[in-house]
Amino acid sequence: MPSRTLYETDFAAWTEQQAALLRAGRLDAADIHHIAEEIESLGRRELRTIEGALMRILGHLLKLAYASASDPRDGWRESVTIQRLEFEALADDNPGLVGRVRLPTVYDRARRLAGVSLAQHDGLPMSILPATCPWTLTEIADTGFWP
Repeated sequence: MPSRTLYETDFAAWTEQQAALLRAGRLDAADIHHIAEEIESLGRRELRTIEGALMRILGHLLKLAYASASDPRDGWRESVTIQRLEFEALADDNPGLVGRVRLPTVYDRARRLAGVSLAQHDGLPMSILPATCPWTLTEIADTGFWP
């Protein structure tokens, strides 16, 4: 059985060790392969976080646009505002990721989530929701835009 590396047994200790090696300029001793993997993983995680905020925005915008219920509209609007601010902060920190957002995929997920909610609470079929996103990314992120 091969011996397990620090990367596999104590990730936090591995990150501290690798940071110290990089700061000391000891690239020859650094675990370059895993460092590269972790850096790529950070980018993917940030993209998922951005897309998650957009999914929550879209889900509530859909409910605001299509739900017949008068409540909890204020809660949906508050959630949209919070997620828009989160998206704004993430986009400011990661402007290169905004162009990589998979809006059709994010919208499909938001549509399915909103569809379940509308069916449970309003008895509305998911088919009332547009099959493709009716809003641009600019509108979705705009704190002044409401359907």
